[in-house]
Amino acid sequence: MTLQAAITEYLDGHLRAERNASPHTLRNYGVDLRQFAAFAGAESELETLTPARIRDFLAALYAQGCGKTTVARHLSSVRSLLGYCADRGYISSNPARLLASPKLGKKLPPIPTTEQVNRMLDEPLPGAGAFPERDHALLEVLYGCGIRVGELTGLDLGDVNFEEMTMRVTGKGRKQRLVPFGRKAAAAIQAYLAKRGTLAGVTRRQRALFLNLRGQRLTTRSVARIVKASARAFGLPLDLHPHALRHAFASHLLGEGADLRAIQEMLGHQSLATTQRYTHTDIRKLMEVYDQAHPLEGGARKRE
Repeated sequence: MTLQAAITEYLDGHLRAERNASPHTLRNYGVDLRQFAAFAGAESELETLTPARIRDFLAALYAQGCGKTTVARHLSSVRSLLGYCADRGYISSNPARLLASPKLGKKLPPIPTTEQVNRMLDEPLPGAGAFPERDHALLEVLYGCGIRVGELTGLDLGDVNFEEMTMRVTGKGRKQRLVPFGRKAAAAIQAYLAKRGTLAGVTRRQRALFLNLRGQRLTTRSVARIVKASARAFGLPLDLHPHALRHAFASHLLGEGADLRAIQEMLGHQSLATTQRYTHTDIRKLMEVYDQAHPLEGGARKRE
């Protein structure tokens, strides 16, 4: 089998048809693998793709000025493709498995403090945009539920259950989970829904929860602009992105003593290690827990 044929089958047959990958995922894999095919030769037979050949591809990326993150992503894409081919018996083994990924720094993006988020959600938005009720509601949902921006824009009216105070969220791989929301988020959503029907062009057939001013489903890019504009309006010293509110959701819950596995469920992570990377643990909080719980520390102080 040629490299090009394998890429086509992997993208269309495996990622799209079998795994229900999102358009964003398909696009990213497609870009990386087409770049690999352009370097290695689209008509090359799979068995000719040796570790040395793949290493040459990574070296070429470095020579083009690509950083470690970009190189690591390309290697991951190639490794996934060739792993698929090995599983299907097209090649005897995955040559990309023999290559180590570039070591990446564990730099976490800055997140707003609890006080900053409260100010942004509790106070009237200065110079409110064209649809302040919608903007407030989506901010409440992003921070109050910790969902991804793509999950937010994918919400439909029927996904919100006000009786159970939960929303049905469709995450990566089309996997669904129930996420709880609080009274403030519920009030914000209901205030928005009271105005949603006044949008030009909106019809009863429109199922999307969050709409733009033309009555169409809001895009992730539009949500990013709304979040950044809200942060600027309140003078937050951050170039705030919707994903930072997801990080803040996890970190603030952990700081208040929430169970890490419960946070994992709400975030929709398969691995607990992924959830740990999403949290910013306050060292003072950890020390308090240590002092209270450790038999030598806490017990000794209680005896005193």
